[in-house]
Amino acid sequence: MLSDKADLQTNRKSVRVLIFSAFIAGLCSIVYELLIATTGSYFLGDSIKQFSLVIGFYMATMGLGSYLSRLISDKSLLRYFIGAEILLGLVGGLSVPLLYLLFAYFDYFQFSILLLTSIVGLLIGLEIPLLSRLMSPYFSLKDNLSNVLSVDYLGALIATLLFPFLLLPFFGIFKTSLFFGLINMSIGFSVLWFFSKTTEVEKKTTLYFYSFSALSILVLTFVFSQQLLGVWTAQIYDDRVVYAKETPYQQVVLTKSKKDVRLFLNGNLQFSSIDEYRYHESLVHIPMLNCECRNILLLGGGDGLAIRELMKYDDIESMTLVDLDPAVTNLAKSNAYVRSLNNDAYSDERVSVVNEDAFLYLRNVERQYDLIIIDLPDPNNTALSRLYSREFYWLVKERLSENGSFVTQATSPYYAPKAFWSINATIAAAGYADIIPYHTNIPSFGEWGFILASKSRIDLDATQLPKLTKYVDAYAIKRMLYFEKDLRATDVEVSTLDEPKVLAYYLDGWKHWK
Repeated sequence: MLSDKADLQTNRKSVRVLIFSAFIAGLCSIVYELLIATTGSYFLGDSIKQFSLVIGFYMATMGLGSYLSRLISDKSLLRYFIGAEILLGLVGGLSVPLLYLLFAYFDYFQFSILLLTSIVGLLIGLEIPLLSRLMSPYFSLKDNLSNVLSVDYLGALIATLLFPFLLLPFFGIFKTSLFFGLINMSIGFSVLWFFSKTTEVEKKTTLYFYSFSALSILVLTFVFSQQLLGVWTAQIYDDRVVYAKETPYQQVVLTKSKKDVRLFLNGNLQFSSIDEYRYHESLVHIPMLNCECRNILLLGGGDGLAIRELMKYDDIESMTLVDLDPAVTNLAKSNAYVRSLNNDAYSDERVSVVNEDAFLYLRNVERQYDLIIIDLPDPNNTALSRLYSREFYWLVKERLSENGSFVTQATSPYYAPKAFWSINATIAAAGYADIIPYHTNIPSFGEWGFILASKSRIDLDATQLPKLTKYVDAYAIKRMLYFEKDLRATDVEVSTLDEPKVLAYYLDGWKHWK
């Protein structure tokens, strides 16, 4: 009788350990998928492509792993399950650090993403069949599958809630990867520790060795994660890195070399202090020639450099800056290098800051503005391409005063001409009364384009230029308005939320130059 009770208690503990394993398996499997796809979109842009490829390869290799599980004999189930969890914890935990390393030192980054995804998917594909077979002595097939899958899917749900609201904001993708690798290791270690006391586990000593070795690698990588990120960042950027931060939205890096300070977002150059004045003077002063502006909205431009140019106009009453990432605006407020560049722009009492998505801000705000300046990153992924859509420009139009106008940076008419002229066509399709495309040369970027649009006729009065400009004058404006033969309009389609044509044009244009 006592023996029966002991067996029953052991069986219950066995079930709890295996149910715990199913829960953790579901939790970690989704996180690995999200981490790899997010890292790919950080470095390569085009988030839909990256997530689609990762999900496709992940699901396919999961199926392959499930198929291969039939080759494992019942006698070796525990050993293979524990070994798979140890390997999955190590590979999954190191997935983001490995991708950082591969991006810094090797080519074929896209292939590396798919290879790593396939390895993780294959190992995850082994989990559920092996778990189901391990639990078969305790439940019928119907109850067994129900128990394993329900707990696994619950873990997946919790992971998808944790990832955007907790993990990315507080840990970043690098540490999250390592953290979940350690959690994943708990499956293999728990099963090994529990079942080695109750049943005979094949090659127990070897499995313990592998488990502690993998655990040590993950712990050491986690402890020295900041130093490793520093080494990686220094390898990626030519100049000395003076600031680096991984935010929920992007990677923010500031470099310095002699007199040149540069800001990078996800590895893409945002400005060089040597020639940024050409960009920001062109962006700000051209639309100001057509505007007796009192209230101005800036979408993007969290570095404060556009505000610096606006500060040259005493008649402006308010400047509202909307930038998604508070890390960028905080950098511009607090970093000595950036504050020196923007002339401490955020100390101007007329400036107010809103950290919000530009699209959502325009939808929700009821105020109207005399001028809207759009200084957003290029449309190199789906999330950004919606900010270059016809629907977005409709929203902009609704937020303009009766004779209001707006200007947007519009990528390069030389490197990505179809993207530039698609933006122009999209703005025209939004129903503006007058549109003027213009361009200028910025050494750090090459030939760069802007588009000015208004609800009324545009009249550029060069006599309204402020005296404190380093580049823009009446002659420069004439040159900006002239498009050489190889820069002129081509046949392009309008970009919409449903069909983001500008994204395809952009990626196709820049693929020859990056």
